[in-house]
Amino acid sequence: MGESESMSPARKRGILIGAALAVVAIVVAGVVLLVREDQAPAAAGGPGEPTGSASESPAQVAARFLRQFDTGDLTGAPVDDPAAATAALSATRGALGAAPVKTTLGEVPTTAGDAPTTSATFHAAWSFPGDSVWRYEGKLELVRNSGKWVVRWAMSVIHPKLEAGQQLSLARATAKPVVADRDGKALVGGDAAGVAPLLQGALSTVASGQNGGTGTPATVTVSRVDAAGKPVETLFGQATETDEPLVSTLSVASQTAAQKAVDGFKGPAIIVAMKTSGELLAVAQNGAAGNQPKALSGLYSPGSAFKIATATAALQQGGVSADAPVACPGSEQIGTRTLKNENGFDLGTVSLKTAFAASCNTTFGRLAGQLPADGLAKSATQLGLNADFEIPGLATETGKVEPSSSGDEKVEAGIGQGRVQVSPLGAALMAATVAAGKPVVPKLWQGLETKVNAGYQAPPAGVLNQVRAMMREVCTTGTAKALKSSGAVFGKTGTAQFGSGADANGWFVGYRGDVAFAVLLEGSNDSGPAVGLAAKFLAG
Repeated sequence: MGESESMSPARKRGILIGAALAVVAIVVAGVVLLVREDQAPAAAGGPGEPTGSASESPAQVAARFLRQFDTGDLTGAPVDDPAAATAALSATRGALGAAPVKTTLGEVPTTAGDAPTTSATFHAAWSFPGDSVWRYEGKLELVRNSGKWVVRWAMSVIHPKLEAGQQLSLARATAKPVVADRDGKALVGGDAAGVAPLLQGALSTVASGQNGGTGTPATVTVSRVDAAGKPVETLFGQATETDEPLVSTLSVASQTAAQKAVDGFKGPAIIVAMKTSGELLAVAQNGAAGNQPKALSGLYSPGSAFKIATATAALQQGGVSADAPVACPGSEQIGTRTLKNENGFDLGTVSLKTAFAASCNTTFGRLAGQLPADGLAKSATQLGLNADFEIPGLATETGKVEPSSSGDEKVEAGIGQGRVQVSPLGAALMAATVAAGKPVVPKLWQGLETKVNAGYQAPPAGVLNQVRAMMREVCTTGTAKALKSSGAVFGKTGTAQFGSGADANGWFVGYRGDVAFAVLLEGSNDSGPAVGLAAKFLAG
């Protein structure tokens, strides 16, 4: 009993120390448990409670919100009403056709440490088809929520003019065209779709320069609408009454007819049409002809289409008339050149008009050989084939016909071969000059003048009267009689060899009423298809 009732000092100290350690362990465990219980809800985030740190600045919170705004997913975003924000943003993106948006943070004023609210600006850019971009400045209101900064949700977060109950609405723009045709129809912008594809670059470039570089208009409009869907205000894409288009001389109807005609041909095909006053109506070439504007600047041998110029020279310089008798043998050696008519036809002695209509190479080779060295160059110049023009937005060539250096060159030039070169634009200009009886300046714009670097004077009226009669004969009894049902057409066919001479291009050059035009088919080896394409164009 003595030992159990009495305790040594050392044992007493051991018991006291052990008890103290046990108390410390219990207290520490309690503290750890309390800390864990306090931290767990904050890390997970309760329902409707944004995640984030109390140490995040307003700028950091605004930037994080905008990053999620751009993705369209506001899950966990720093906003005071995540459900309403998510629903509104989802509806907006749906209304705008899922257009992508890019926001950038603007200014965020510095705030005092205990300030309850602040704001931030941002820039938004929504991108729509057709390179239309809607840009505006927005604003975010930020408030403290349980010690953290969050965005205060309102419809004005999406756009500053949006009010509660309103929504955005997207519609196809009815903006005026940037470039209109002669009848006010759109060529660039507005409702234009694939009209005059070869000229789109030139039309757009000139229009952009004239309108201060404004470029293509919006292809959509964005409006804010009320709860019933009724428009309240157009926010983007609205054309103003002062948006006057630049007006071209082109005609959508003529351009469409020309493009349809060339697109229906398998080989390379080109059509250029203009008013006999010079106003361009249509410039069309198909995909097989390539992307370069051959219609306006490509130079080719014109073949028998050049007999318009040869006949003009013979009537004016060679002392013959349209009714004068001429020989049209099937084959003839002139100088060192032997000329043959197509398929070797022999008409004997006929009028110059009949020889022209039948396209007698032998007749016109001989007439050309009797002219002065510069005779054909002079008549070609009188018909615009050596003229030089600067049409705003276009690079053009009309042709190149120089004095002949030998008798053989004159003979070749007389039937549109050798060194004679003409563009489809120049061929149409030649026909327009015959029809108008005066010099013609090609134009693409109403209000923008064509610069004439090298002009010309037309042949005398008496000569042109006879040329017209000869061109009409071609389309009634001659090589283009397939056009008899196309109205009063005046013209000339042509087949021009190129390269090794194994292949040839086909031409028809002419006019009807106040419309002059040229059809060129590369490698068609016959003028017949060009006549057929002319008929399709005229029918359109």
